[in-house]
Amino acid sequence: MKWNKLFFLLTIVVLTGCSKFGKVLKSKDFEYKLKMANTYYDKKEFRQAQVLFEELFPVFKGTPQHEDLFYRFAYSHYNLKDYITAENLFKGYIEIFANNPRAEEMEYMQAFCFYKQSPKPELEQSNTIKAIGMFQVFINTHPESTRNKEAEEIISKCQAKLEVKEFLSAQLYFNVGQFRAAALAYTTLINNYPDSPKGDEYKLMAIKAFFRFAAMSIDEKQEERYNKVIIEVEDFQDRFPESKLLKEAERYLTLSKNNIKSLNNEQTSQAAGK
Repeated sequence: MKWNKLFFLLTIVVLTGCSKFGKVLKSKDFEYKLKMANTYYDKKEFRQAQVLFEELFPVFKGTPQHEDLFYRFAYSHYNLKDYITAENLFKGYIEIFANNPRAEEMEYMQAFCFYKQSPKPELEQSNTIKAIGMFQVFINTHPESTRNKEAEEIISKCQAKLEVKEFLSAQLYFNVGQFRAAALAYTTLINNYPDSPKGDEYKLMAIKAFFRFAAMSIDEKQEERYNKVIIEVEDFQDRFPESKLLKEAERYLTLSKNNIKSLNNEQTSQAAGK
């Protein structure tokens, strides 16, 4: 395992400013140091505990004390919000103590660390996706776990964040006038989240984008693209017959039919004038 050595050294410098902790740190009695590390941990003084556990980790490797030291060392990092190191430690614990009763908890916490690193919807969501996958694996491998209800709730929160991420991307396409890309993005959003309570909103935005794309098209392509709008509105009517947005969606149906009629009339007039 790789630790941030510079941060570790700076932490020691700061903490040794406290005379009591400095004496503990300078002690050559490892059993005493472990006792004090656990005392700091129990008092929720995780910075001091983490520094001592860092030193003692290789000393007690392979001993009966190693399992509990490993467990507390991982949580020290977690409680200091160092989720990357904590995740690696939880993973390492599982690999070494796979048959320990705490292993299930460590699997859950490994997934939870990815959830804690999940950023705002506007940002890249790889940690959110990893959290969903790991919590789902946890549920599948521990079907009787008391943690599964919370795991399912977290999965739902993560999926909602991914939905917002996709919505923002689609909305950006629409706002910058990339209407074909926006229409396809909203359609993908609907397909990816068919049970979303905002499904009718996404569908209406897809219709608006398809309509604007048709209006901006060359004359030869407009009728085909207005017909696409008509198909999308009819799909809206089938999917969301009770939606409060139905009338607005149907307005684009009327507009598209009228525009097709105008195009046909124009073509007929041009043909007659030849």
